[in-house]
Amino acid sequence: MYASFFGLQHAPFSIAPDPRYLFMSERHREALAHLLYGLDAGGGFVLLTGEIGTGKTTVCRCFLEQIPAHCNVAYIFNPKLSVPELLRSICDEFGVPHRPAVAGVETVKDCLDPLNAFLLREHAAGRNNVLIIDEAQNLASDVLEQLRLLTNLETSERKLLQIILIGQPELRAMVAAPELEQLAQRVIARYHLQALSAGETRQYIAHRLAVAGLQGPPPLSRRALARVHALTGGVPRRINLLCDRALLGAYAAGQREVSEATVRRAAREVFDAPAAGAARWWPAALGALAGAAALGALAWAMGWWPAPPGHGAVAPRALAQAPAAVASHAPLPATPASAASTPAGAPTDTPAGAPTDAPAGAPTDTPAGAQTGAQAGAQADAAGPSGLAQFLSAQSAAGAFAGWPLLAQAWQASLPAVATDPCAQLAPEGLRCWRHGRASLNLLRLLDRPALLTLQLPDAGAGERTMTVLLRRLDGDRASLEGAGGSTLQLPVAELATLWHGQIATLWKAPANLPPGEDVAATAAGAAWLDRQLALAGVAAPGTGNKTEQRRARIHQFQLGQGLTPDGKAGPLTLMMLNRAVGVQEPRLRAGG
Repeated sequence: MYASFFGLQHAPFSIAPDPRYLFMSERHREALAHLLYGLDAGGGFVLLTGEIGTGKTTVCRCFLEQIPAHCNVAYIFNPKLSVPELLRSICDEFGVPHRPAVAGVETVKDCLDPLNAFLLREHAAGRNNVLIIDEAQNLASDVLEQLRLLTNLETSERKLLQIILIGQPELRAMVAAPELEQLAQRVIARYHLQALSAGETRQYIAHRLAVAGLQGPPPLSRRALARVHALTGGVPRRINLLCDRALLGAYAAGQREVSEATVRRAAREVFDAPAAGAARWWPAALGALAGAAALGALAWAMGWWPAPPGHGAVAPRALAQAPAAVASHAPLPATPASAASTPAGAPTDTPAGAPTDAPAGAPTDTPAGAQTGAQAGAQADAAGPSGLAQFLSAQSAAGAFAGWPLLAQAWQASLPAVATDPCAQLAPEGLRCWRHGRASLNLLRLLDRPALLTLQLPDAGAGERTMTVLLRRLDGDRASLEGAGGSTLQLPVAELATLWHGQIATLWKAPANLPPGEDVAATAAGAAWLDRQLALAGVAAPGTGNKTEQRRARIHQFQLGQGLTPDGKAGPLTLMMLNRAVGVQEPRLRAGG
């Protein structure tokens, strides 16, 4: 109803589970890491709890997408079952045939025997088996006890079944009850998912608006955003409900910006009964639709606001005013294998919930014709459409701007103006490249280091243009960019998200004894260095296993604490986080870095 009025292509705050709107805060990443840890933990229980609407199901869906191919998964979403019903459901989910020994009377044993045989066969074939039970606070105590007995199915080496329980906070109290002490002792990992902080609430709202197609300033004022967090407690589902109603209220009143007062009125509609004498504004909303629609049409005609999909312009007016001469930039040739950030076939690590690494040859820019300093040095420090237009104009005036020298400068290194193979040229200075083609704002915050962003600009004549700029700061909901000739820009993160679609490149300091193209632990010197770094980070070695197994366990433990996918491999992301943990001096995105 209000989407086109605010320049959106979709309704941004639907409570339907749409994967496009996935937002993984640090808390969600850590919760996901605990679930992933359970895959290789050798059996037992993993508990994920959280209040209603905090994103438990979102984390679970992300977890299901990352489960490796060698894992069988059974998912129970309605646990209000008796013991026989539960066992039949588990067999059905795993595809295990079962039938009663006595016709018409199926016993627990009739399900347990074929299930155990199935688990043994899968274990022999090198496959893991995971049972996920959602809304587990609804499990009866005798069903919980039967689940505990299922974890007794084992070989001499490991348990045959990993059970993940997801539920509301009362699940923790249930497991802590004296009669379930034996189950509690088998919980190998547990995590309670908290609501979003005030900063994360702002990021969450900006993220959903950007995904919905926002191409201008956010429609909620800073005071309105603060009030949203105060009224919702940072619970994502409540945020969606409140913001949806607040945008409707602003639309009904013909207001482009959602005020704090509008948020308060929306909260009365969504969460509480209206105060005595307070007029409900639904009738006013319905009565104002025609007038607001006419106002929106006038705004689009006058160029005050972006047109909705299918109505001509697809970019904000600032982009339309940017010179059409902003050329598409030719990509750099693919980085040679000797200088790639990770060798072909070598394991890499990804943050929990993040996509896999991009190819080593991700597009970057090469310089064309340099212009005068006055042309290239246009300053656009103020946010807003005019500042964005100035900044983009500066990049256009400088030709196909090479961002790599600017990134190197942030690391106190140097590159020539024409850097045909920047990764190879920076390697002697102890710097390694790392590229990603599908990064997210959450990943940028996790990395916390300057990065080259490839912006994609709509062009009615050429389809799409790209340019590479340096992300130098990322503080809260503000981003600071640097470009050609010292041009700079500060803009809202939500506005950046409309131009940047995930392509990044960054650097990290590598140890001097790390050979190009090899895993850090592939040599004795590299393995010894890694062991020392883990010790400095406070990760103690386990008392069992050989050196390699102990190192893998320590890496696994470190990754879990950092919100990375715990695979036990020291890939580039793990080494970046390890550098930070031990105090290696590297530039940071946050203020003071």
